[in-house]
Amino acid sequence: MYVLCKGVSWRDVPAERTGCSGVTAWRRLRDWSQAGVWPRLHELLLAELRSAGLLEMDDAAVDGSHVRALKGGLTPDLRRWTGAGRAASTI
Repeated sequence: MYVLCKGVSWRDVPAERTGCSGVTAWRRLRDWSQAGVWPRLHELLLAELRSAGLLEMDDAAVDGSHVRALKGGLTPDLRRWTGAGRAASTI
C-alpha cells in the first residue's frame, strides 16, 4: 500500500515505517501472488462480509480493466477517440 499510495519505488520504502525493507516487501508480494494468496483472501473477506450481512451486492460494480485480453488483445493498435467531437468548421 505504501508503494501505491506514495508512488515510490520498492527500494525507497522506509523499513522503519513498514517493518521490512522494500525489497523484502516486494519479494513477499511476489511469493504470495505465486502461491495464490490474494484470490483466497478475497474469497474469505467476501464470505465474512456476507455472513455479517455487510455485503450489499445491489451497489456492486465490475471492472475488468486489469484483466488481460487473451484473444487478440496483445496486438498494439491505435484506439479510436470516443470523446465528444469538435464541431465542423463553418469557414
